[in-house]
Amino acid sequence: MLVDDIQETEKWKNLRRKKFFDIISKHDLFSFLEGREKDIQAFIHLGACSDTTVTNGDYVMENNYRYSVRLAEYALTHGHRFIYASSAATYGDGSLGFNDDHDVIDELKPLNLYGFSKQLFDMWLKERGVLNQVVGLKYFNIFGPNEDHKKRMASLVYHMTPKIITEGKISLFKSSEPNRFADGDQCRDFFYVKDAVAITCQFLDWPLSGIYNVGRGGAKTWNELASATFSALNLKKEIEYRPMPKDLIGKYQNYTCANMEKFDRHLQEKELIKPKVHTLDEAVRDYVCNYLIKDETW
Repeated sequence: MLVDDIQETEKWKNLRRKKFFDIISKHDLFSFLEGREKDIQAFIHLGACSDTTVTNGDYVMENNYRYSVRLAEYALTHGHRFIYASSAATYGDGSLGFNDDHDVIDELKPLNLYGFSKQLFDMWLKERGVLNQVVGLKYFNIFGPNEDHKKRMASLVYHMTPKIITEGKISLFKSSEPNRFADGDQCRDFFYVKDAVAITCQFLDWPLSGIYNVGRGGAKTWNELASATFSALNLKKEIEYRPMPKDLIGKYQNYTCANMEKFDRHLQEKELIKPKVHTLDEAVRDYVCNYLIKDETW
């Protein structure tokens, strides 16, 4: 069963060639759930407004926080497995590290409203003492197929590929912290969506609970990501650098890197097998060659 808020968009295209039982509007979900408590085994709650430039606080709080609270209350009341998307955006500028220890949740300082809404829900679960009954996944920089609807917030690979094909070059943001990062050397923990999906689905069966980082555990630069994209297209790399938009300055994470120690330790303790993940080059090549250049963007 899928739940979405399609309205007058083309997000329905993401569902083509996908297998699912039914789809309902998020606005009708709670009425649909009435009387179906015994039919449900688990929720995977990933929906949110992830645009880091949105400033409508009332909308973001209602969509990202209050809806999540309501859904979690339902799942906890009826004993359903509840897996939800937190975010690496909760870590802010990274000055407090990228540690998914529950003790540091309240200390984190997100840089944008989106990150704050995610942190707020993490805090709500912690304050009610139910983190041991749910799974929260702090996804790092996820990229891959079916992100056309994200527009400006879609991955750099998605935006770079057509520019490289038509213009032979791309532009990256100049560094907003030149004393720490050279232009294009800002770092992110890029993680392929296929790997994120595999790990998320494993949590349906894994006997684990709490908040976990989901990433590679190693940072790569935007320059390296661009190089991988040029390589996938078998073209010579040509990069220009442009000033960062004013609405991103101060809200932009120049460095992220998932601390995967807790995740790996808990898997080892439970003798669980971690799914094999793509290298950055493998992931970019798969996305570019098997989706983007074929115009399979939905």
